[in-house]
Amino acid sequence: MSKQFDVIVIGGGPGGYVAAIRAAQLGKNVACVDEWKNSSGGPAPGGTCTNVGCIPSKALLQSSEHYEQASHHFVEHGITVKGLSMDVAKMVARKDTVVKQNNDGILYLFKKNKISFFHGRASFVKAVEAGYEIKVSGPADESLVGQQIIIATGSNARALPGTPFDEELVLSNDGALRIGAVPKKLALIGSGVIGLEMGSVWRRLGAEVTILEGLPTFLGAVDEQIAKEAKKAFDKQGLKIELGVTVGEVATSKKGVSIGYTSAKGEAKTLEVDKLIVSIGRVPNTIGLNPEAVGLKLDERGAIVVDADCKTNLPGVWAVGDVVRGPMLAHKAEEEGVAVAERIAGQHGHVDFNIIPWVIYTSPEIAWVGRTEQQLKADGVAYRAGTFPFLANGRARALGDTTGMVKMLADAKTDEILGVHIVGPMASELIAECVVAMAFRASSEDIARICHAHPSLSESTKEAALAVDKRTLNF
Repeated sequence: MSKQFDVIVIGGGPGGYVAAIRAAQLGKNVACVDEWKNSSGGPAPGGTCTNVGCIPSKALLQSSEHYEQASHHFVEHGITVKGLSMDVAKMVARKDTVVKQNNDGILYLFKKNKISFFHGRASFVKAVEAGYEIKVSGPADESLVGQQIIIATGSNARALPGTPFDEELVLSNDGALRIGAVPKKLALIGSGVIGLEMGSVWRRLGAEVTILEGLPTFLGAVDEQIAKEAKKAFDKQGLKIELGVTVGEVATSKKGVSIGYTSAKGEAKTLEVDKLIVSIGRVPNTIGLNPEAVGLKLDERGAIVVDADCKTNLPGVWAVGDVVRGPMLAHKAEEEGVAVAERIAGQHGHVDFNIIPWVIYTSPEIAWVGRTEQQLKADGVAYRAGTFPFLANGRARALGDTTGMVKMLADAKTDEILGVHIVGPMASELIAECVVAMAFRASSEDIARICHAHPSLSESTKEAALAVDKRTLNF
């Protein structure tokens, strides 16, 4: 006998577990199916983000940042450290603890919200009168029927053609988070978020890091001025970034990895490293979902086709997060999950894709929301720009981190904020004010007139707003 539910959520990552919780809050009888396992084979909900993405990478970034500070910057504060060493195994163990805390937190939230959790892989069986039959293959096989189905199965790392991940020498984000010792030489293919963050971790701990990027520009999606500022900082730190390369043969041996590539100048080169991290993007995950059983439509990339409301081509079937169109961001998935749960309940869930923030958690951090200066130029939008360097910010000086700037772009006629771009300390936190401002269609004058605490990094946002009108007070 199948177990009946109002809503079945397939996938327990950010989009899935949040959708399940919101649906339960709205009075629905909800089940969530997730197949992630921990090291002992138990359930590990949270998806890529919690298990091999956002959360563990931030844990390693924090540990490596502490090491970098102790190695190079404590002395500026009068702190002398002798016999400094790095216990990588302990660092990785702490990361694993942080991950488990998040896994357990989600399981607690399921229990708190009376959500039935099933550990295993979900697949469509057939459409039935009461909705859809879902098979769960796991430690205990189950048959479920849901009136409404929310698919939140996420994405998988994209491998180089002809070079599969072995997670020992050729690593995805998963293997990159489980490196047990500092490699002497490390290469990364791709200078996106994962590449820069993982490169930063191991560079701080002593690895010689080279990043090979196929595009001719660095961080092409980022505002050009901000990207150039970030590149200067990374070059100064010792990250070797080669742009415009074409990767050829990748071979592994007992000695490590050999990467053949052609430089932007057309020169044939070979790079010998201990390990290679491949971060060339991600692909939608529908493995084992059995979409053909019910006629669920996928596009040429393998993503589930949805409309603006995340509805699929099937009645009562929705999809959110990395498995559909749009940016592959955990917080985008969460917003879609909440919106879908509210739509199922007859409400009007809403997601504004124009004000989704982006963050790269390197040092300096990079964060932005809205359009870049190059996009505004391409769209023929008249705008004014204001910038303010952290070098002129008192709190940044006290922190000892004055790299970067805040840049604000506003409509030349209405002064409405069109985009904000930050490279520098705590950019990931500073961008929130800018998202709120844009959500309420604030002007740069609005931010300029609001009192910001002194001394604080947020004053740089106010000063950038003042700079739009060419009237900064501290620069």
